[in-house]
Amino acid sequence: MNRPLLLLDIDGVLSPYGTPQPPAGYTEHHLFPGEEPVRVNPTHGTWITEASAILDIAWATSWNDEANQLLAPLLRIAPLPVITMPPAPFHPSDKIPVIAAYAQQRPTAWIDDLHTPQAHIWAAARSSPTLLITADPSVGLTRSSIDHVMAWAKALQQPVGE
Repeated sequence: MNRPLLLLDIDGVLSPYGTPQPPAGYTEHHLFPGEEPVRVNPTHGTWITEASAILDIAWATSWNDEANQLLAPLLRIAPLPVITMPPAPFHPSDKIPVIAAYAQQRPTAWIDDLHTPQAHIWAAARSSPTLLITADPSVGLTRSSIDHVMAWAKALQQPVGE
């Protein structure tokens, strides 16, 4: 079986928003002039690297190539494949066709802060194992979410009957 995919959003997942102060462990970076600062927790880079031992990870974000140019160095991770999203602004459900095309029949975990009803319909209709984890955008990515994805991926790789 192909290794499972982990698709990562940035805004609301790796960069929480909606709170006056960043959550503990985050530092604000002014990456986009005239916009809110991006909140980055370097521990996420360690978690992504750890997860990459059992999952193929790709960016699923409106940042597109800027994810590798601006965020990957702050997280101290290697560049990841990018699922190119439509030009911003777009509706969150507009991610689904490009994610579906990228995932094809591979088992897929997708962490985003805005899983629409259409995303849940897509996930339920897939013949391949699919895991949607919706991050709280004021908290961002948690260790429990990464642990959940890694346990899910490991369970998929167990031979039947074990």
